[in-house]
Amino acid sequence: MILKNYRFHYCFSGNSNKPLILFLHGFMGNISEFDEIVNLLADDFNCLSVDLPGHGKTQILDDDCYTMAKTADALISFLDNLLDSVLNKSKISRCFLIGYSMGGRLALYLMLHFPQYFHKVILESASPGLSTQKEKLERVKRDEQIARKLARMTTKDDFRIFLDNWYNQPIFGNIKNHPQFERMIKNRLQNNPEDLAKSLRLMGTGVQPSLWNCLQENKVPLLLLVGEHDKKFVDINKRMLDINEFCELNLHIVKNTAHNIHLENAPVFVKNIRDFFN
Repeated sequence: MILKNYRFHYCFSGNSNKPLILFLHGFMGNISEFDEIVNLLADDFNCLSVDLPGHGKTQILDDDCYTMAKTADALISFLDNLLDSVLNKSKISRCFLIGYSMGGRLALYLMLHFPQYFHKVILESASPGLSTQKEKLERVKRDEQIARKLARMTTKDDFRIFLDNWYNQPIFGNIKNHPQFERMIKNRLQNNPEDLAKSLRLMGTGVQPSLWNCLQENKVPLLLLVGEHDKKFVDINKRMLDINEFCELNLHIVKNTAHNIHLENAPVFVKNIRDFFN
């Protein structure tokens, strides 16, 4: 899909006659992020996966277009203009939305600013950003250090070492022991580290708009999924639940998982989708 300054790479999977789900991957992911989930949902949903700016094969012609606000605007234009034979040449009006981590932060922004586009939303291991300027500045400084490492990489071996260190973070629990970990790493290695650095600098948690004060205005049914071993995001999502007065907001803490629930326990992840979207 070609839009001004964006060349979105995307794919449809599943049943074109069934309700549409838009999937938004996490940092260093791509359209393959949710492949196992999509395969399990194929009979009952039409699944749309998109490479976000800085990831996969999507091309961005202006670095300013990496920001969350501009990416969200572009995705809405993408949905408005997406005419496909599997959709009988008709425009998409509303869909379901699932976002993981970085994609979850973007999904939350989309839900709060463009609620008319979404029936229901699932956020996996996501947050509304940071609420204080001090927190933002500290996070920007930390992300800049990571971005510099990414931008300096010249070989796949360098990138692989970076990924091995990245998944040592406590939020990921024991993901490196999961049988699908190497497949995930293979997909991550398809990204360009320099473009990932741009994404981190321009759409990282420290620079995104804080969405905490907007949560109480939400009118879209929302399910929060978080792994029990991801203590940081368990606390964040409990706080989200406490300050949101909308009755259709649910939190499910998934046992024996950490940050990447859809990889660690795909059947449970799919069950949550079916239960909530149906």
